[in-house]
Amino acid sequence: MAELDELDRITADAYEGFVVRKDLAQNFKGAYPVPTYVGEFLLGRFCATTDPVEIQEGLEVVERLLRDRTVRAGEEELFKSRAREQGTIKIIDLIQARLDSKANVYLATLPSLQLSDVRIEDTLVAANERMLTGGFYAEIDLEYDAAIAGESSGRPFGVASLRPIQLSTRSALDDLAEKRDSFTTEQWKHMLLRSVGFEPGRLTERQQDVLLLRMVPFVVRNHNMVELGPRGTGKSHLFQQVSPYAHLISGGKATVARMFVNNATGQRGLVAQHDVVCFDEVSGVSFDQKDGVNIMKGYMESGEFSRGRESIRADGCIVLVGNFDVDVQHQQRVGHLLSPLPPEMRNDTAFMDRIHAFLPGWDVPKLDPSYFTSHFGLVSDFLSECWTRLRAQSRLANVQGRVLYGDALSGRDLTAVNKTTDGLLKLLYPGPDADIPDADLEWAVKLALECRRRVKEQQRRIGAAEFRNTHFSYRLGEDAVEQFVSTPELQSPDTIGLDPLPPGQIWAVSPGGPDEYPGLYRVDVTEAPGTGVKIVNRPTPPALRESVQVAEQNLIGHARELVGDKAPREHEFSIQVRAMDSAKSGAALGLPTLLSLCSSLLQKNIRGGLIAVGNLTLGGGVEAVPNAVALAELAMEKGAETLLLPVSARKQLFDVSDDVATKISFLFYSDGKDALLKALAD
Repeated sequence: MAELDELDRITADAYEGFVVRKDLAQNFKGAYPVPTYVGEFLLGRFCATTDPVEIQEGLEVVERLLRDRTVRAGEEELFKSRAREQGTIKIIDLIQARLDSKANVYLATLPSLQLSDVRIEDTLVAANERMLTGGFYAEIDLEYDAAIAGESSGRPFGVASLRPIQLSTRSALDDLAEKRDSFTTEQWKHMLLRSVGFEPGRLTERQQDVLLLRMVPFVVRNHNMVELGPRGTGKSHLFQQVSPYAHLISGGKATVARMFVNNATGQRGLVAQHDVVCFDEVSGVSFDQKDGVNIMKGYMESGEFSRGRESIRADGCIVLVGNFDVDVQHQQRVGHLLSPLPPEMRNDTAFMDRIHAFLPGWDVPKLDPSYFTSHFGLVSDFLSECWTRLRAQSRLANVQGRVLYGDALSGRDLTAVNKTTDGLLKLLYPGPDADIPDADLEWAVKLALECRRRVKEQQRRIGAAEFRNTHFSYRLGEDAVEQFVSTPELQSPDTIGLDPLPPGQIWAVSPGGPDEYPGLYRVDVTEAPGTGVKIVNRPTPPALRESVQVAEQNLIGHARELVGDKAPREHEFSIQVRAMDSAKSGAALGLPTLLSLCSSLLQKNIRGGLIAVGNLTLGGGVEAVPNAVALAELAMEKGAETLLLPVSARKQLFDVSDDVATKISFLFYSDGKDALLKALAD
């Protein structure tokens, strides 16, 4: 057991009676034939304390109950014999039921006893309908009636009573929300991660975000999610071990009757009975009917499916998880990131459009025991009960009008982003009237946009023209700067992406000189109240200092036409120039530096995929570029889409290769103002 830390103390004080040391549950994992949440249910009943002596006593009780009431492989006949001798025994097992239409009775199945014809009262089935679709774990009083055993085709075993494995109460969500203020946002995220078994101290912020995203389908109705990544990252753990409201389908055939509705009996399927239906090893999934995928597609779109004339609504989420056999970069080179889906889904852009979030499973580490927590967390049953109640609420009204999305988002994109944002905010703020700070809202919005954009990027790769614009953006408030959100696997900070750059940033190429080849640079400018221009680079190469001085003089001398009523002399600019190649001098970067200064002052983005070339004179003239063809070739090599260069270089470009001419657009400018108008994003 790890030493109690500050978060343990806050959690135990806030949720006394609903916390459990998570390593205790690990003790029983694999030792008994039940999921983790069953062990935690018993631990929550007997070990929900920080007192080591009480924990030890509770552990002994739990150990005894699991030993005496769970049936290991090979012990089936022993338990049946006990039932015969004692009349009634108590067991913990998965209970399922079906209707025997010939005899007009319900029969229960207890898998661990290999019994499929156990008598059960209609009232018990009616009160616990989930036993008809996959079943649930329960504490069961199993009786044996010797008189019935003597009859031909008699069914001696019967369920006398049962108690679902459930610790929580109707007030669970209120109890959770009431003490949320005891935690900071970071502590709350860490507490949630500990509650599902992970130790946040071993995880980066990015890894924590992905694990929190996995929880979203538990708190949002009809949320469709895909997670693909390497084996061993715990993709199915949450859906199999943590919540009784989730159902895991492992590979193989999925029947329409079981998933949606059985036309013969009218029995509703898994999506109507569970909060989350997760397809594990999704590459092997196929439906028993040709129109199975179409029925699923319709359900993912509207939350409805038809049975004859009747239309049935359900709110179960569809989650698809699967494995990559290759790394992400290779997968992007040879196809698209949804390739591991079954053949009937993998190239269907209409199916993809119904996926609200695509989680980057490749960002989660392969889990070894060091990633599992030995600290306190909420009992899984209490947490999952709170989550299922959160599904009836929404946080979108709390943040109405605070976020404005860019034009690239379609109606389906907005629906998807809103659902994911809503889920993340509900996880952070379980109380319906909580004040949500801008920082937490922005965190949720950026993750939601990224996970939806990942879907759009795969649609774009398949080649559908309607998905060309994937430049997702948002503004937090009317006057805020537009922020663009990309997916990290598409670009690193050192590559030229096609998204508009934040204000003050621009890609530039220096034409080089007698002792230096042409080279790629990125110019970053930040502005603050004050005066003057500061170059962050130390030591500063003389050629770079000259480029910056020329840009500064042009900005001051032509301020009115470049930046309108903004006064450059009332601002202090910090400039950092990063060399991306062997060229380091920063020579002849006057024009890109001027554009970067203007962009920072105007708080406007430079368009994506653009590289600027050119130097200026102190009087505002544009110097000629001696090697435009070499610069165009370099721009293509670096992945640029547009090259902005002086109009005097136009004739040189007749000599570029066909390859360059088809991949790079050339934008010509006559002076600094013309260059600025062409460089700024629309």
